Amino acid sequence: MKKRAVIALGGNALIKKEQKGTIYEQFANTRESCRSIVQMVKDGWDVVITHGNGPQVGALVLQNQAAKDVTPEMPLGICVAESEGLIGYMVQQCLSNALKREHIDKSVIALITQVIVDPNDPSLSNPTKPIGPYYTEDEAFKMLKDGYHMTRLPRGWRMVVPSPDPVRIVEGEIIRKMLDDGIIVIASGGGGMPVIEKEGWGLDGLEAVVDKDLAAERLAEAVGAQALLILTDVEKVYLHYNTPKQQPLDTVTYSELKEHYLAGEFPPGNMGPKILAALRFLEFGGDRVVISNIEQGLEALQGKTGTLIVRK
Repeated sequence: MKKRAVIALGGNALIKKEQKGTIYEQFANTRESCRSIVQMVKDGWDVVITHGNGPQVGALVLQNQAAKDVTPEMPLGICVAESEGLIGYMVQQCLSNALKREHIDKSVIALITQVIVDPNDPSLSNPTKPIGPYYTEDEAFKMLKDGYHMTRLPRGWRMVVPSPDPVRIVEGEIIRKMLDDGIIVIASGGGGMPVIEKEGWGLDGLEAVVDKDLAAERLAEAVGAQALLILTDVEKVYLHYNTPKQQPLDTVTYSELKEHYLAGEFPPGNMGPKILAALRFLEFGGDRVVISNIEQGLEALQGKTGTLIVRK
């Protein structure tokens, strides 16, 4: 049986701390991130790649806002789709080039992906997901007057939007068939485009974003993956993170991790969604979840670093 994994790239795969996020920076970071993915492919893994889009979709919203007197402003849902396309293009090109350099004959395709959510999801009336850059207090109050939802964070103010829980990947079966044909798929970028099913209409988009890691887990279910690899900016998951009692987790079971999660160890805006995605994947029947940093993706998948989460 072939090894199949979903790789969820964190925001630092494209824009690193202290960077402005120019297209040159993003392409350079994408090329760097693709190195470990190529090594996984060489190691015999069939992979689906997903990625975050927080900075990019926030920038698109800002650009729309700045130019609204010149050209029609696009809603958040369309900005999500645009960010899926632009990031998918970068990953597709950089990964294709990297595979060719290693003489690996693999096709790579980026797919705009829709994700079914519950129309009664409570988050749709309670925006909490930060996107985009940080703002000063004066800028934030101006945006509040313009109708944006804002929240104060330690580094400044950020825009917040609804983030409903993903239920199902609309294109899941298509992605699975492409994997069966040996194609590397980039899907559910930025969590995918949140949609609801309306009777007598069909699918309809929402002004919201879906958490990338939770969508990655639904994607892993859809393609029958054995492993879910969540790559971020830390080498391991930690208990009591950023405190004198900080403790790394090397190998942890589902029941142990769930106990820590229910005890409130993992904040909802940071590691929380990653841990929830890990628990859901193992509940579904996945073999393992690995959480580590982007630079050591293959080593983490081989159990040499990172946090390995198993059922028993």
